[in-house]
Amino acid sequence: MKQINIYTDGACSGNQNDNNIGGWGCILEYAGHEKELWGGEINTTNNRMELMALIKALSALKEKNLSIRIFSDSSYLVNCFKEQWYVKWQMNGWKTSGKAPVENKELWMELIELMKDQEVKFYLVKGHVNLEGSEAKLKAAYMKFIDHNGMFSLEEFRTIVQKNNRADELANVYINEKRL
Repeated sequence: MKQINIYTDGACSGNQNDNNIGGWGCILEYAGHEKELWGGEINTTNNRMELMALIKALSALKEKNLSIRIFSDSSYLVNCFKEQWYVKWQMNGWKTSGKAPVENKELWMELIELMKDQEVKFYLVKGHVNLEGSEAKLKAAYMKFIDHNGMFSLEEFRTIVQKNNRADELANVYINEKRL
């Protein structure tokens, strides 16, 4: 089974305002090859951009039955799949436990469809980890990462952080273009 790594991030400048700019970025990695994608929307939310990053990454895949590791700093995205919130939402007619409609329902539905013929694992990465900073802080972030995600080497963690930081840069490309 082919192993694909996907690194995603979403951003929204002015997230709490009616007028804002959102961006998403992702990196697909397979057998030493990488593909970077980015885009965005006007008047959106950070959560919507986090979901769009993964939708665009999964939509770029040409094959089914892949082993996919998804690295994201979005608790909203990662926890939904790790804790299977979506299963409860579906059983409740797309309502939350508080009986409110699930936000971004159409995006969650699209993600579920895109993942149905894939073997997918999610990993939560702390956003904006400074690889050039204190070695002690880096090792603390690493320990927290493996506590949440299982065993990865420190070198693997450095690569994951570097790719997630790059996905963050990509998420800001659209935002910066629209500001001009």
